[in-house]
Amino acid sequence: MLTSVLSFTPEMAATVTEYCTEVSDDVTPEMNELWDWTCGQFDDADKMSSPLQGATMMFLATLLKPKRILEIGCFTGYSALAWYQATKKTQAEIVTLELDPKMIAASRRTFDRYGLNDRVRLVEGPAGDSLKTLSGQFDFIFVDANKEGYEGYVKYILDHGLLSPQGVIMADNVFARGMTISTEANPYLPDKVRAYWTENGKALRKFNTFCKQDPRVDSILLPVYDGVTLIKWKD
Repeated sequence: MLTSVLSFTPEMAATVTEYCTEVSDDVTPEMNELWDWTCGQFDDADKMSSPLQGATMMFLATLLKPKRILEIGCFTGYSALAWYQATKKTQAEIVTLELDPKMIAASRRTFDRYGLNDRVRLVEGPAGDSLKTLSGQFDFIFVDANKEGYEGYVKYILDHGLLSPQGVIMADNVFARGMTISTEANPYLPDKVRAYWTENGKALRKFNTFCKQDPRVDSILLPVYDGVTLIKWKD
């Protein structure tokens, strides 16, 4: 195999996703319940991580054993629930940033419903401002907010030492539904969201270049889900 990505139709991609989910460790019942609830409540629920990606998040958290987690972008709290349940042994502190009042309300519902408030703190407002209120270091940072903000967020994190020496940053959706690669990369993308994701693709191309060129870090873009970039301090 000369390439790292298999070419799938949407139908085959759905079949592959179903198969991978079946043969992988499942997420918790609470995460499945929240995923179903989000899909039923929000028209843009496709922005939420899939159950398979949720299982990946839990796998990474149990592997890395972070003591402090930061996520930029909370949506309905699905990823925060993943971090919380995967770090019960280490009792990790989780800080999550969210701007959208609708998502803030949904996240607080999640935290209350599943008892997360003892270790999860939601900071409301623009992420660029909220980052400036944080202190200390984080062992795992998940970036999944407005795509034009990724470069600024990660640069601030690196410039101000918010990432611990052995920490990892995980940036989600760096493919922007394929628009980062090319505006012709995804002929199946609905017209109603094509302009939105095309603009995101422009911003994320800049972000990917920034990650590659910053001499302080190592980074790798994985062709999984909607593109995931992992970043760590250079050894």
